[in-house]
Amino acid sequence: MNMHATPGVIAPTPPKTLKDTGLTIVMMRDILLKTIFRKNLEHVSEMSEAICLALPLTQQLVEIAREQRLIEAQGTLHAGSGSEMAFQLSDAGKSRALDALSQSEYYGPLPVPLELYKEQVQNQSVKNIQITKDRLMGSMGHLILPDDMLNNLGPAVSSGRSILLYGPPGNGKSAISNGIRDALGDMIYIPHCIEYAGQVVTMFDPIVHTKIDEEQQATSSLRRTDNRFDKRYIMCERPTVMTGGELMLSMLDLNYNSVSRTYQASLQLKSTGGVFIVDDLGRQEEPPQALINRWIVPMEAGYDILALQSGEKFEVPFDTLVVFSTNFHPNKLFDSAALRRIFYKIKIDGPTQEEFLKVFAMVAKKKKMPLDEDALIYMLKTKYPTIDNVYANYHANFLVDQILSICDYEGIPNQMTPELVERAWANMYVKDEEIVH
Repeated sequence: MNMHATPGVIAPTPPKTLKDTGLTIVMMRDILLKTIFRKNLEHVSEMSEAICLALPLTQQLVEIAREQRLIEAQGTLHAGSGSEMAFQLSDAGKSRALDALSQSEYYGPLPVPLELYKEQVQNQSVKNIQITKDRLMGSMGHLILPDDMLNNLGPAVSSGRSILLYGPPGNGKSAISNGIRDALGDMIYIPHCIEYAGQVVTMFDPIVHTKIDEEQQATSSLRRTDNRFDKRYIMCERPTVMTGGELMLSMLDLNYNSVSRTYQASLQLKSTGGVFIVDDLGRQEEPPQALINRWIVPMEAGYDILALQSGEKFEVPFDTLVVFSTNFHPNKLFDSAALRRIFYKIKIDGPTQEEFLKVFAMVAKKKKMPLDEDALIYMLKTKYPTIDNVYANYHANFLVDQILSICDYEGIPNQMTPELVERAWANMYVKDEEIVH
């Protein structure tokens, strides 16, 4: 994957003062106390790393808590401390930490206030990416796609608007969705968590976000001098959320954990700056029209509305390329108003017989299976008429792999015969029959 960012991505500047964090002193102090308590920390350097705040600023927070008699110095005279002063929570500090934990279990990296996060989203918007034809070809080179298909897809991806891929199954809609993700190919900054109205919402999710390691950061064009950026963020690849039949409307809302009294970002908030792929639209429990309706306002307005437990609603940025993919005809899924709002509708069709043969020959050559004229004629004249001569992009790979597996198993040289085609075909389509119980 191309790890060089689009020139427009600006790293979030590290706060120079406690005020620059955008958080209240009380909130920062309480997160510090909870983190010391939960992680059993003694040294300011460990605290600085745990709450993702620069050492001098962490030192200032510790001093504030000391003045309030919540933290006390232990001296430096015990083994293994180096020359660093050790600290511990006083009794008052422990009881304040427990009190704060009873309100919210959240501890660790300081959150980024929602307003500051909105600025960062603008700096790294998915709409800022200019995707060239070469870049799209590079990420989809392994797929056999007609030229006009890429010509339609390019402007759609570059616009950062919603895309609907539709057409018969087995022609690579899911693979194309993944290719779109790979074409984005740069890095952005994801906050560990964000803060709104004193509530913390955790954002970073290792399932959705791929962290960039130190080595890649060093070679990235995103680097600032000496690699400094606000450590409340993590440098990641542009995120991809891929959902299928399991997608529920509730996944698009904040997830509140009543035991820890903490919020987890919604799936689409986690996909900010990247791609949200809804695969197999029409197979979810929710009707497709309801799913699309949930997206219409965010897609048009550029923001989404989420709600806290208290019922208070607030706006979060919606900066996501939404790709819907379905085997159904769009007219069967949506009314015309919804269809009008999906900006790009691209049909992904199966190949013609001529295109299929070209692909079959390429796959056979690549996998070292010699072609056989009799076997090809048998396949085209005897087998394909049984499925109304409908060719799909996955057929060539499937049939060649099946034939090679049989040759392998029987210890015969790679070859193609009508009998082998018949056996491979039996695994591609199951015979329609009643099973007697």
